[in-house]
Formats: sequence, structure tokens, C-alpha cells
Amino acid sequence: QVQLVESGGGLVQPGGSLRLSCAASGSIFRLNAMGWYRQAPGKQRELVAEITSGGSTNYVDSVKGRFTISRENAKNTVNLQMNSLKPEDTAVYYCNADMAIRWYDSNLRYWGQGTQVTVSA
Repeated sequence: QVQLVESGGGLVQPGGSLRLSCAASGSIFRLNAMGWYRQAPGKQRELVAEITSGGSTNYVDSVKGRFTISRENAKNTVNLQMNSLKPEDTAVYYCNADMAIRWYDSNLRYWGQGTQVTVSA
């Protein structure tokens, strides 16, 4: 069974930093793009950052220059380094990954369970 397990959320003061990690486990034939979404109370889930298997990245404008996404292909892991955090970054952060379980499968998007990030003084 394939699953994504996130870690690293918590409470931090404005201006502080957090690092989120997400590991994909199970029988995975092909791991493609990975990324992070977030959902704040009363708002829609939004893309924060994504990274392709080749390392190309994309960020939502509000986090550019503050957040950095990276991945370790050998460990099936994606990380999100968050610096200069602001109260408006407060949300549940979800990891996702596009994966194929068998060689003949199309990619499916899998989601982690979410981790809370709270930025508050």
C-alpha cells in the first residue's frame, strides 16, 4: 500500500522557519511530480510549490523568495523549507505525489494526511 507521511509542522513566531518533509513509501514503480498544497480555514486548498522528477520547480507568488522545495529521489522524499514565515502562512499543509504503482499504470495523485503550520506571536 502506497502512502505519504508528512512531518515537521508546528507553531512558530512570525519571521521564523520550519521545514516540512514528506516520504512516499510502499511499492512504487514511478514517482513523478511532488508538491505541497495548503488550506487555511475558510479558504480553498492552494498550490504552494511543486517539483518535477527532473528538479524543475514552481511556486505560488506569495511564497517566492521565502520557501524552497527540494526532493531526494533516492529516498522518495520531498521537503519544503519555509523561511520568513508570516501569519498568513498559517494553514494545514498537504504533501502530494503523482505515482504509478505498476509499469502499465497511469499516474495517480496521492495525498498525505496534512500537517498543521501555525505562525503566531
